[in-house]
Amino acid sequence: MDYKKDFPILVKNKEISYLDSGATTQRPKCVLDKIEEYYNNSNANPHRGTYSLSVKSTEMYENARKRIAKFINARFPEEIIFSKNASESLNLIAYSYGLDNVKKDDEIVISIMEHHSNLVPWQYVAKKTGAKLNYMYINDKYELSKEEIENKITEKTKIVGITHISNVLGTINNVKEIIKYAHKKGAIVVVDASQSIPHMQIDVQDLNADFLVFSAHKMFGPLGLGILYGKREILNKMSPFIMGGDMIEYVYEQDTTFAPLPNKFEAGTQNVGGVIGLSAAMDYIENIGYENIEKIEKELIGYAREELAKLDFLELYMTPNKENHSAVISFNIKGVHPHDVASMLDLDGVCIRSGNHCAQPLLKYMGLDSTCRASFSIYNTKEDVDKLVQGLKKVYNMFEKYLSN
Repeated sequence: MDYKKDFPILVKNKEISYLDSGATTQRPKCVLDKIEEYYNNSNANPHRGTYSLSVKSTEMYENARKRIAKFINARFPEEIIFSKNASESLNLIAYSYGLDNVKKDDEIVISIMEHHSNLVPWQYVAKKTGAKLNYMYINDKYELSKEEIENKITEKTKIVGITHISNVLGTINNVKEIIKYAHKKGAIVVVDASQSIPHMQIDVQDLNADFLVFSAHKMFGPLGLGILYGKREILNKMSPFIMGGDMIEYVYEQDTTFAPLPNKFEAGTQNVGGVIGLSAAMDYIENIGYENIEKIEKELIGYAREELAKLDFLELYMTPNKENHSAVISFNIKGVHPHDVASMLDLDGVCIRSGNHCAQPLLKYMGLDSTCRASFSIYNTKEDVDKLVQGLKKVYNMFEKYLSN
């Protein structure tokens, strides 16, 4: 089935092969319609008014929270905290949990694959507390070995930060086993599911994740909305990250008491339309079914791997294990800067990303400054892959005479 018809921007721009879903997905019409419907018919500030429109907005907002909790199988709706993106969610954890629970000479362990958003906050916590920040490094298959995980996570480890899927390599990390081992050592685990939740079912209870974050805009939802899941017993013990309206119980001149979960972490007016849109995006995903999504994408990525591997002028950065690889493929044309490649592909309507992908330590570890990245979703087809391949051949042919000199 061709899902492009569900996405107005792709219907209007039929000449475009959009291969940057790892940065942000496009939105299906059902999501756009739901957001528009909310603003046309139900727009009011939730939790602020006793009039009917505000009550309706509050009901929609909190029902969406319940919907999101069910989607990832959280035990309680109040374990779902809304932020503006996954980066803010990770900062909330670092500030409200990390600074209060990490002490001098403790250890924080993250992988070298981490997006800056799950790396820089832990650098900050380590510097502020005197803790040590350690890294789990990838092997020559672009994977984390069992030995590396067990060597780096020790009794001194208090926090483990791990991406479910690398946004550069597409490597799928075995987060369930990492969580199990970290818990055995007494550490809590923060999972960045931003790149995984568009492609596979997430069950936080099955994973036994302490925290898990993702962004709406990477799973067919709107920009400007992030989700933080945290175990209720941990969130209850944490201090607020941002303070202001709606996270207050009572304010005195010299002191303040805070509202219970989830309000304690949701200061100020929230992105209600975004929350409604994410709920609609989850409906869209469930209507297709994760089994179908995985089947479609597995066939598509398999085809892309095969076709790109035929180009001897490419360097590919991906695990040889197809079963351990998701919808991201990074590559370079030997001798050609990735920005030049991406700019020239754009002239033929192929949209890819080039740069360091907010993962500079990983690229430095790999001996690179930047790469090209094609990232796929259910609206992509084999024709999009063919267009990418033909575009890369065209780029190489234009540079070939300079490369041989």
